[in-house]
Amino acid sequence: MKIAILRERRPNETRVAGSPETVKKFVSLGIDVCVEKGAGTAASMSDSAFREAGATIGADAKEALAGADLILKVQRPMIEGEKSNELADFQPGQTLVCQMSALSEPEFVSALAASGVTGFALELMPRITRAQSMDILSSQSNLAGYKAVLDAAAEFGRAFPMMMTAAGTVPPARGIVMGVGVAGLQAIATAKRLGAVVSATDVRPATKEQVESLGGTFVAVEDEEFAQAQTDGGYAKEMSDAYKEKQAALIAETIPKQDIVICTALIPGRPAPVLVSEEMVKTMKPGSVIVDLAVEAGGNCPLSKLGKVVAKNGVKIVGHANVPGRLADDASKLFARNIYNFLTPMVDEDSQSLTIDTEDEIVSGTLVTRDGAVVNDAVPATSAPSASEPEPVLEGEA
Repeated sequence: MKIAILRERRPNETRVAGSPETVKKFVSLGIDVCVEKGAGTAASMSDSAFREAGATIGADAKEALAGADLILKVQRPMIEGEKSNELADFQPGQTLVCQMSALSEPEFVSALAASGVTGFALELMPRITRAQSMDILSSQSNLAGYKAVLDAAAEFGRAFPMMMTAAGTVPPARGIVMGVGVAGLQAIATAKRLGAVVSATDVRPATKEQVESLGGTFVAVEDEEFAQAQTDGGYAKEMSDAYKEKQAALIAETIPKQDIVICTALIPGRPAPVLVSEEMVKTMKPGSVIVDLAVEAGGNCPLSKLGKVVAKNGVKIVGHANVPGRLADDASKLFARNIYNFLTPMVDEDSQSLTIDTEDEIVSGTLVTRDGAVVNDAVPATSAPSASEPEPVLEGEA
């Protein structure tokens, strides 16, 4: 079996889907690994480091892909009509493992199915205990939550902790984290370590205890609907308009008291919910900072701009693209370990082949295309044949 690890070609993407550590582990299983030249450069992983781990170096994508059974990428390959058609170099029968935004990219899913490539979407990993070590959303969001606080601190014109000096006392910064998923929890912990007074909000009742365990204050409308706002899988349900209005009113009262707002709320397959309106921004103190981690999905604040830091009414709104990629070394190593942990249970060492057991919920949950068809009911497709009509996705992680 041969694995190809390709260089990422999308703007702002600095990560790589393999690391010298995971390459060495794959090679120890008898698997050949070819890394495209320069694939790890932006993540501080040199070609020589991959070579020392046992990989060969392909001069370009075509060379790396030649004869490959498995293809590893961070983000999905581009298709016809985009900057370049990466998928054109893939061959039928190959298997792609990556983050492919399958719930929101039906054109790509259809193109992947039509190409005859088997595709696994890592962002669809089931939220079960056995899959925790394979969960790219958790590993990457954890880093994003940490980096969001550092980005806020870099833009904020004051210190985070309270400081008592001979010249007077510096009061602590006050911050609120909106959305208490993995990113939000790490943001709370990081802001607390820096000395800020932190509060947080989420529609899932289970997050209240998590926030308070980190020393934060929980802010939410805790009514009957709130008590039922979480699915068995741990995702946030879509809330009623009435609840959204009550929650928005509470947040509108809370926002003016804050110096820092970290927005992390996402719903897979849907635009990010608006949590900080333009009117709320107008009530914030000059010098305040909003960091919008959902900017790539439309943003939790409608004033955020992808890839930019903008100022509105004296408030800085940070919308950096690919925040995990701003910590490319660690993000790549964690992503690579997620992939390794996902693939190794499927590798048959005797036959040196990949065994796809669709009875395994991890496999069935992430498998998107196979044998020219879309085989995941949750994933929409525009033209490729599908096993059945997709069901709407009504839930997500806040």
